[in-house]
Amino acid sequence: MTDDGPAPLLRLEGVSKRFGAVQVLHDVDFEVYPGEVVALVGDNGAGKSTLIKIISGIFKPDGGRFHFDGDEHHVSSPSAATALGIATVYQDLALCDNLDVVANLYLGREAQGTSRLLDETDMERDATILLRRLSVSIPSVRTPVASLSGGQRQSVAVARATMGRPKLVILDEPTAALGVPQTRQVLALIKRLREQGLSVVVISHNLVDVFAVADRVVVLRLGRNAGEFAGDASNHQAIVSAITGATAGAFA
Repeated sequence: MTDDGPAPLLRLEGVSKRFGAVQVLHDVDFEVYPGEVVALVGDNGAGKSTLIKIISGIFKPDGGRFHFDGDEHHVSSPSAATALGIATVYQDLALCDNLDVVANLYLGREAQGTSRLLDETDMERDATILLRRLSVSIPSVRTPVASLSGGQRQSVAVARATMGRPKLVILDEPTAALGVPQTRQVLALIKRLREQGLSVVVISHNLVDVFAVADRVVVLRLGRNAGEFAGDASNHQAIVSAITGATAGAFA
């Protein structure tokens, strides 16, 4: 971005993290702009999960600066990250198979009526509105999550993450182990999040999926920045080279 362009929503500067004798992240810089989809890619052990857990408040960095929405913050817990407007959907989705969609969406934040009982009518109505706004297609909001397809389950988990009105949504391998139709469904949902003004970080090993949704691609290799690229399939070989270390990689 130019100097007169929008400021990044999230900016990490020189972030480092060590676990015992292992230096996992080395002075990593990372930015996400408002309404942008950024793909974070790299081989296993590149430091992607550690970086995401720092953004999400699970890990505290050993060094570096964390800026969000124009201010510097010290995010010391997942609840602190949530309060800033950061929502994360991990690979396990954290859904309860024995509950229906409404119950999963409201788990831990159940609406209460004047009698202090759960206001099921309002929750069902609001769940329906939310899923319709995100164009999530499921049989019913009363369908047990266990009976949903992988793509539908992923979509419900993403919908739940948006209920707190976050500014940034982080998706960890959102299309892993999904078939072609389910993958298409999840990628369409990511595009809708961007259309609604949300910033999205996608961690993925699948470059085909990355090119389908990403505005930018950031590569980590061995815990260091290895390159930043436009999210265009023409950069496929350069990104693979940056991931593997064949070349240094540069913004294209």
